[in-house]
Amino acid sequence: MRARARCRAALAGAFALVAASTAGAQHPASVPWATGERLTYSVRFNGLSVGDAEMRVVGQDTVRGRRTWKLEFGITGGIPFFHVNDSYESWLDIETLSSLRFIQRINEGGYHPTRTFEIHPERGFFQQNDKPEEPTVAQPLDDASFFFFLRTIPLEVGRTYEFNRYFNPKANPVIIRVLRREHIRVAAGEFDAIVIQPIIKTSGLFSDNGMAELWLSDDPRRILLQLKSKFSIVNLSLGLKQMTLPPLSTDPAK
Repeated sequence: MRARARCRAALAGAFALVAASTAGAQHPASVPWATGERLTYSVRFNGLSVGDAEMRVVGQDTVRGRRTWKLEFGITGGIPFFHVNDSYESWLDIETLSSLRFIQRINEGGYHPTRTFEIHPERGFFQQNDKPEEPTVAQPLDDASFFFFLRTIPLEVGRTYEFNRYFNPKANPVIIRVLRREHIRVAAGEFDAIVIQPIIKTSGLFSDNGMAELWLSDDPRRILLQLKSKFSIVNLSLGLKQMTLPPLSTDPAK
């Protein structure tokens, strides 16, 4: 029992050190997005147009006294007799770029769960709805904020990056392989792109068997231009068709 108590105390001390170091960093992280950014995509399923998706930077908000970026991703559409209207909201600390809150609202046919994750990196746990607390990592990211985090890191062709930052440690590490550069055409125009392959220990889009590739713009903004994923007998793709890109602020706090 004493050994367990010492272990818990050591873990608490480690997370306290992380919290203290982030609390002292008063300068917001420099990011390649701004309030009002909106990216709209066409969604194709096995070659058929089935709907639209949207990713946007809503603005800034406050979570438990911390300033955050509020980020949203949504997808709507479907096929006859089966409709989808899913939304994901993420609150990302503007200083540490850690996720503090994540909400999934799933509407797929007759399936309508809402999952709210309160994430406490400074205390070392997250909680889904009213379920028991579970451990998290020191700088957690959720499904939506990971897209934005990828835009902040250098992407060198041929390199593989490994991150232990997914908020549920069971899915770590997240692997990012930088595959190649390409010039592509989507509905929104022509772009130079960097192609990456993300791999997450889940059964979904970015699983080992998912064969997913993302095309990010080869410029300072690193916006998502295109996504293609093939798993089982399903081919899913997103292509950028419209974008609103406000000027980047010289003050990351705005």
